[in-house]
Amino acid sequence: MNEESKRIFLSPPHMSGRELDYVGAAFECNYIAPVGPQLTEFEAKFRETTGFQYCAAVTTGTAAIHLTLQTIGVKPGDRVFASSLTFVGSVSPVTYLGADIVFIDSDRESWNMDPNILREELKASAKRGDLPVAVLPTELYGQPCDMAAIRDACAPYGIPVIADCAESLGAKYGERQSGIDARSAIFSFNGNKIITTSGGGMIASNDEELIRNCHYLATQARQPVRHYEHRDIGYNYRMSNILAAIGIAQLGVLEDRVERKREIFDRYARNFDGVNGITFSPEPSYGRSTHWRTVATVDPKILGVTRDEIIDLLIAETGKPIDNAEYDFGMLTTCLRFFVEEFE
Repeated sequence: MNEESKRIFLSPPHMSGRELDYVGAAFECNYIAPVGPQLTEFEAKFRETTGFQYCAAVTTGTAAIHLTLQTIGVKPGDRVFASSLTFVGSVSPVTYLGADIVFIDSDRESWNMDPNILREELKASAKRGDLPVAVLPTELYGQPCDMAAIRDACAPYGIPVIADCAESLGAKYGERQSGIDARSAIFSFNGNKIITTSGGGMIASNDEELIRNCHYLATQARQPVRHYEHRDIGYNYRMSNILAAIGIAQLGVLEDRVERKREIFDRYARNFDGVNGITFSPEPSYGRSTHWRTVATVDPKILGVTRDEIIDLLIAETGKPIDNAEYDFGMLTTCLRFFVEEFE
């Protein structure tokens, strides 16, 4: 076994075993380009799995946010409130449209947008006369945000909530898929997500007109006529039928993937129990996290070592770079306990 084959990658894709069956069916009917029966089936199964009434499969999660923000009318000079703890793909579409991003800080219960801070900033913005046109909370690492509280904060001003659920497919807010109570929710099927189509995203909503408009913009904003006619600027954002075929099989094992992620999180949390200075992400009381990634904070004042020093030790122990790799659990535990003992 060579050195590369020993590597355990961070959040690698896991196939169900049935993907080639659906891809083969797509080849048999020759729907290789975007649109086709597999794309239609993928969207239908996504609605069935999540409970959303309407959805549109697109090329990426970032494209999903871009289309949604454009559909609700975000334009140059507008403001969009977003989570302070997020990924650039969530907020880049705001800048595509020429709008400004205002970051709202996160709470300790979920690591997501703090509804109380949001409420206060909305009040202050209303007094200044510069309310945002949308609020875009990110459900970080698969943690559901407190959607009821966020919606309640936005409701007096009629501001729509667009939930970035890229990492939280399978997460629950109460007993339902997180994000389902937002005006729209977006999901990602990037190679490292809970389920993958290699690349792809989904816009999901209970607003039929919003999804219809997203479909329109995602297919070059082409008019429904025989010739090519375009009255608006659209995008080539529709998901490939081949990728949708992979997604059908992946949706069938979604719950298995979530349970496995949660088992991994529990294993780390149990084994590091009692190591002061390492705190794992909390699960909010109002829902179920996917624990898409097992994440912890390091307090160097308590642990006696910084995060970067732990990374350097892992590099020294393995002799290979840590970037984009997940290392042996037992070795990591040993290394951290070594640091605890050394610095006590």
